[in-house]
Amino acid sequence: MARINLLPWRAERRKQRQKEFGVMAALSALAAVIVSFLIVSYYNGQISGQNTRNDYLRAQIVEVDKQIAEIEELDRKKGKLLARKEVIEELQANRSQMVHLFDSLVRTIPDGVVLTAIKQDAQTLTLTGRSQSNSRVSTYMRNLEGSGWMTKPDLSIIEAKGSDKGLPYEFSLQVQLANPNAPVDEDGDGIPDQPAAMTGDAAVEGGEGEEAPSLLAPVDAQGAAPAADGADAAAPAEGSDAYPAPAPGGNGAPAADADTTDAAGTEAAAPATGAAS
Repeated sequence: MARINLLPWRAERRKQRQKEFGVMAALSALAAVIVSFLIVSYYNGQISGQNTRNDYLRAQIVEVDKQIAEIEELDRKKGKLLARKEVIEELQANRSQMVHLFDSLVRTIPDGVVLTAIKQDAQTLTLTGRSQSNSRVSTYMRNLEGSGWMTKPDLSIIEAKGSDKGLPYEFSLQVQLANPNAPVDEDGDGIPDQPAAMTGDAAVEGGEGEEAPSLLAPVDAQGAAPAADGADAAAPAEGSDAYPAPAPGGNGAPAADADTTDAAGTEAAAPATGAAS
């Protein structure tokens, strides 16, 4: 016998499905919320950590900037101290330069040479004077080269003039000033590697009891110049051609070398000089 179901089963099944759908939708929404919360929490943690690292880096940058400023200030102070040190060393090295310079000028003048003028322009010293012969000027230039305080002697002019028979030749030469006690900078970094020697005024050669002769020696009545007491006894032979003398001036005087030295090293003075002695 056939059974006929007259109950509204379709409506009940529809309600059941709707109920199941609501539960699934609620579970899905809950899962989505949970996943979203986890994702947001993760990225918030990452952002917070990065912000913390950024704050730390910014604080370290501020500290480094302070250290850089301190280093720059120290560099400026170091530069000022080095500049002051160089000035002090230069002053220390040049403290007695003029004393040594004039002492060297006196000691390098040979017999038969007198100076009439001295002019300094920066590190160039111009010496003007008179001499008995060209060879005396050559000897004087060799003495200047070996003095240590003057280098590179350069003869500008030498000419014979008849106004003074004892010292007929007028000359003018230039030398470069040098300082053996100056600081040495071998590596070129601007800082002297070897400090200047502590040279005082008492270190002038010749001692305290030695009287230095006058640079500008007068000419006596007979036209002869007195011999300089400070003449260098170890001067090279006057006849050497280490500094060849130029031809005389245009007054017709012959090329000079009338003076010679004998075997004992004594110079044969001109007649006028002998009369003056």
